Amino acid sequence: MTDLGRTRNPKNRIIALCGGVGGAKLALGLSRALGDDLTMIVNTGDDFEHLGLQISPDLDTVLYTLSGLANRELGWGRADESWNFMEVLRGLGSETWFQLGDRDLALHVERTRQLKAGRSLTNVMAEVASRFGISAQILPMSDDPVRTTVITTDGALPFQRYFVERRCAPVVERIVFDGVSQARPTAQVTAALRDPYLRAIVICPSNPFLSIDPILAVPGLRPLIEMAGVPLVAVSPIIGGKAVKGPTDKIMAELGVPTTSRAIVEHYSGLLDGLVVDMADGSDVADLPIQTHITPTLMKTEDDRDRLARAVLDFADRISAVSSPARAERR
Repeated sequence: MTDLGRTRNPKNRIIALCGGVGGAKLALGLSRALGDDLTMIVNTGDDFEHLGLQISPDLDTVLYTLSGLANRELGWGRADESWNFMEVLRGLGSETWFQLGDRDLALHVERTRQLKAGRSLTNVMAEVASRFGISAQILPMSDDPVRTTVITTDGALPFQRYFVERRCAPVVERIVFDGVSQARPTAQVTAALRDPYLRAIVICPSNPFLSIDPILAVPGLRPLIEMAGVPLVAVSPIIGGKAVKGPTDKIMAELGVPTTSRAIVEHYSGLLDGLVVDMADGSDVADLPIQTHITPTLMKTEDDRDRLARAVLDFADRISAVSSPARAERR
């Protein structure tokens, strides 16, 4: 299936907006279908400095997933990991709330070294992806630092403190993206969104508030998406009114947002041409202002990821074949 769609659609470039484990799973299916015709714009709001190292969790999750190196047992980090570094660190009385495996540590050390030498995060990730044998393009949403802060009833928490150290327990009041007003899309992101061979843009089933909103908040990036003139399809991160993994449904409840397909559509406020929803939510799509496609969206196996990727691409092609009021209005 590596040449899916190539013979029937000369415009075959796909952009996927993603972050987190759910987004990376669909990204893998898309990469197996599209190869180097796939570009991923990945959230960097989760990035932070820890123990003097520059950590990029969402970028690395995509990197490890597409290279086949992901730790499927843990759901994060690298496979065949060892933990000698953390054991020694614990003995020294240092912070161990954020786990860094020995194999994973090498990537953080090398990325930090190159960034301090003046290379951009985009160029560093491109080189690493190439060395890992990944043909798809993995792009940070920006080379400028953006840091997600979760405002909770326990105070303001940097994202990783909220997500990892506090295990998403504090009640969320709002989410802010520090530094985003000074951030800009990279030349590579801009070129991808202006590509005349662009076929569609896909929003992966990532957390809308923590993984996709930081991308859309980068000044100039949303207008580039709006002007692309291609179908924009999202895969709902909700199945049966709940998140498969992570705090999406918890955050929605705490922010007073219903866990429904309509709420997902409204959250993206006029951007979407289509929404892919799970069979469990099929009765939840009546009277939505955009086209919908109902299909199993739970991705337990690689076959599930491939099947969902094909369904998303076919759905985007069907939307492209008809006029979309939302897309026409954006143009």
